[in-house]
Amino acid sequence: MLRQGQNGVARFLDDPVTRTAAGEDPIRFVRHDGLMLIDEVQRVPDLWLAVKHLVDRDPRPGRFLLTGSARFLALNSLPDTLPGRSETVELWPLSQGEIDGTPDGFVDAAFAAGADLRGEPWTLRRKDYLARATRGGYPEALRRATPRRRQRFYEAYVADLLSRDVKQVADITKAGDMRRLVSLLAAQTGGLLSVNRLAGELGIPASTTRHYVEILETIYLIRRIPGWSSNLTTRAVATPKVIFVDSGLADHLTGEATSDTALGGLLENFVLGELARQLTWSRTSARLYHYRDRDQYEVDGLLEDNAGRIIGIEVKAAETVRADDFRGLKLLQRRLGPRFRAGFVLYCGEESLSFGDGLTCLPISTLWTTAPEAGEDPR
Repeated sequence: MLRQGQNGVARFLDDPVTRTAAGEDPIRFVRHDGLMLIDEVQRVPDLWLAVKHLVDRDPRPGRFLLTGSARFLALNSLPDTLPGRSETVELWPLSQGEIDGTPDGFVDAAFAAGADLRGEPWTLRRKDYLARATRGGYPEALRRATPRRRQRFYEAYVADLLSRDVKQVADITKAGDMRRLVSLLAAQTGGLLSVNRLAGELGIPASTTRHYVEILETIYLIRRIPGWSSNLTTRAVATPKVIFVDSGLADHLTGEATSDTALGGLLENFVLGELARQLTWSRTSARLYHYRDRDQYEVDGLLEDNAGRIIGIEVKAAETVRADDFRGLKLLQRRLGPRFRAGFVLYCGEESLSFGDGLTCLPISTLWTTAPEAGEDPR
């Protein structure tokens, strides 16, 4: 398939004829004067070398836009990479700001304003936030008006991922083990990743389980959030936690969560996913972690910018906030001193309230209704 525009050309490798042509003569396939979009580029690994060949000889930027459904650099079939010649942009499911047409500027605003940040009062309640979490952000799921129709989309999507995308990155002989692993991870959304426990439940070696988890991250189904530590928090646990890239998909895989623990994990997945999306466009260069130590102090999300400043975030699936909800945030504040920019409890209520110097509770909607600066959209 070939679609030509005024200033460029787009080629789609899910078309068999186009894919065959690309494999037969990669250099000729990618030679073009304007911008070239190649979709599903991982389907023809030799194209990577052909693009490198042309870019090495003509390094003008903006000549190629390569898209695919798995992280290119993690694919074993790729013969080479483009160090210093390429930029990777990860596309997540739609954020709440993209769905609602709101600013999505919490990350920048939090680092700029610290604990002085205040959210606009919204009328959303716990049930409304859970409805958003179970809806997710895949455009096709959003277009389906009823939960049952969205379930059918998710069923087909998971089946397609495990039957097609997994095969692009690894030779998996027991697809059933991979499907069971996905269900187990969904059941503990937002929890620590215990490879040994998962391996025991699956009845397979820990090394195989670890490899399967890496594959699921490569195909953009899950994301590991690393544990954060410093020389000031020596009792911190380095184990990562796991979230699903789309909270609606996580809810589907659990058979629609109903217990308070499961709903709390789903809402945490939802919030951390929104933060991870914002980090792909925020002007503040920051990374997302979680914190937990051997004394049972924990913070659901932690943002650290390049200057080492810390924003702590606790997620509560309740419409009220207690002083004890700041327990982990207060620990980090004591340990880090000036590095601790602010600590926020994001909850299902309406008000923004101070809980002491540097500590504030905010409605979860503050994530997508806050602008980094007046009149400016961070995206």
